[in-house]
Amino acid sequence: MSGTQFDHLKALVVEDNPHMLELLRTLLNAIGIKKVFLAADGGEAFKQLCENKPDFVLTDLSMKPVDGIEFTKMVRASQDAPNPYVPIVMVTGHTERHRIEMARDAGVTEIIAKPITPQGLYSRVAEIVERPRAFVRAQEFFGPDRRRRGNREFSGPWRRHDDFTDEVEVR
Repeated sequence: MSGTQFDHLKALVVEDNPHMLELLRTLLNAIGIKKVFLAADGGEAFKQLCENKPDFVLTDLSMKPVDGIEFTKMVRASQDAPNPYVPIVMVTGHTERHRIEMARDAGVTEIIAKPITPQGLYSRVAEIVERPRAFVRAQEFFGPDRRRRGNREFSGPWRRHDDFTDEVEVR
């Protein structure tokens, strides 16, 4: 794993467990990301987001007083958010379907299940850097498009203008 492709990135890590916080910082450093900002909960993370404008966020799901879901909603919906399009990667040991769907519906970009591996983290960072997702704004949702790519075999009604191309607008 060469870290030079990521050495220009700034990351924000949001985790209430100090050992996991340090592990994530160390793993990010190992893949070349040296500018890593740390926060112990979503409220503190929102302040860090405003001050440091990271390129992406790694956040835990379960934290108090502001968890990763509420933090993600704040980033996506708040008028004060400096970048509502920032990629948010949820790191969680809670992989039950309803929790993953909650994270997705809040606007999380990617999910990494604990226990985290260096390769798993690397692949998620590569995914958000090399294949950024377009964003969708609807009445009940604002966040990254849930679809990875168009299905050329699909024979049903198309719902979006970009269903016919591989080009998407990325913000």
